[in-house]
Amino acid sequence: MTDTAWIDTALTSARPQAVGALLRYFRDLDTAEEAFQNASLRALKSWPQNGPPRDPAAWLIMVGRNVAIDDIRRRRKLKPLPEDEAISDLDDAEEQIAERLDGSHYRDDILRLLFICCHPELPATQQIALALRIVSGLTVKQIARAFLISEAAMEQRITRAKARVADAGVPFETPGAVERSERLSAVAAMIYLIFNEGYSAGGDTAEIRAPLCEEAIRLARLLLRLFQSEPEIMGLTALLLLQHARSAARFDASGALILLDDQDRSLWNGKMIAEGLALIDKAMRHRRSGPYQVQAAIAALHARAAKPEDTDWAQIDLLYGTLEIMQPSPVVTLNRAVAVSKVRGPEAALEMIEPLGERLSNYFHFFGVRGAFLMQLGRNDEARIAFDRAIALANTSAEAAHIRMHLDRLIRDSTPHGAKAK
Repeated sequence: MTDTAWIDTALTSARPQAVGALLRYFRDLDTAEEAFQNASLRALKSWPQNGPPRDPAAWLIMVGRNVAIDDIRRRRKLKPLPEDEAISDLDDAEEQIAERLDGSHYRDDILRLLFICCHPELPATQQIALALRIVSGLTVKQIARAFLISEAAMEQRITRAKARVADAGVPFETPGAVERSERLSAVAAMIYLIFNEGYSAGGDTAEIRAPLCEEAIRLARLLLRLFQSEPEIMGLTALLLLQHARSAARFDASGALILLDDQDRSLWNGKMIAEGLALIDKAMRHRRSGPYQVQAAIAALHARAAKPEDTDWAQIDLLYGTLEIMQPSPVVTLNRAVAVSKVRGPEAALEMIEPLGERLSNYFHFFGVRGAFLMQLGRNDEARIAFDRAIALANTSAEAAHIRMHLDRLIRDSTPHGAKAK
């Protein structure tokens, strides 16, 4: 087994189950995380030589647990380990743990992990940041990008969150029904950010990062089973399904990004779309609208359009207006501007986003969108400056390649016939 990308994917997918189970064993967040990291290091050495285990999560739990127990034993905080014969049979241990994962502990372990990270002792921003770091294993840099803040600020936020959990004496039991409901919004936000981390991957890493989207959908479905009458969880699940349904059409064979209007809609996952549409329709019948439902309704309008020209951009504009009221954000306004450009033209859209420049000065999509509006208005010199800035801020090679395509078009359009572009 030499495919290190596969190993990274397996470790990412197994992380919530493994860390959750290790937390149940040790009842300490740092110990559980460290045990998982140590098991992951051993996996990187073992799996390329021996091949993947039958159940990566079970393997990581067993190895992480034994390594952690050994460390604790050396610190003289536990009784001595049993004889080697009792713990050295990897196959038997793996099979037993896999059976437990398939049983009653599996869902409780993950929910316990989620709810501890999203404990009300922590401010909401720390809850989400800690959960992204502990549950999904995202790097501080990746989380900082999701929050549009600096890496140093995010590092401090996560450190404070860990310290607060340790000082608060947070109980390591799954909360009851009332407390679950109180923490639901923080957990939903964390799942949404996990999905976005996978969804925003470039064409060269999309396949490797796809399990993040799948994990987010799995966790959303799990929450939906626990909160079957909660329309916002229906909306969240619908949103993730409708977005992920387009994954096969989002990049070309070379890994270049394909915009929504240019995608081959026959590649969209019809089954996933049908599930998402059914969920958002059901959520709307509750008449308790929320941000996830509004975003899912926007995604549903795109999904229902057989052709790009069938898209109801006027309704999308109205929905983004509703979202701006519910959840004010410069990114929401930027997205609304795209719909406005379709309804009222690029000049109105450009006027809408100009005040966002300072707040989105380090945001790739702002300069990409601004450049596109300027190009539509024939303001090519200004468009070129915006596109250059977008390339400098690109998070992936696919994003940069997409902007370079626009720049190439500008050069062709502005070069006199017969002259060579420099």
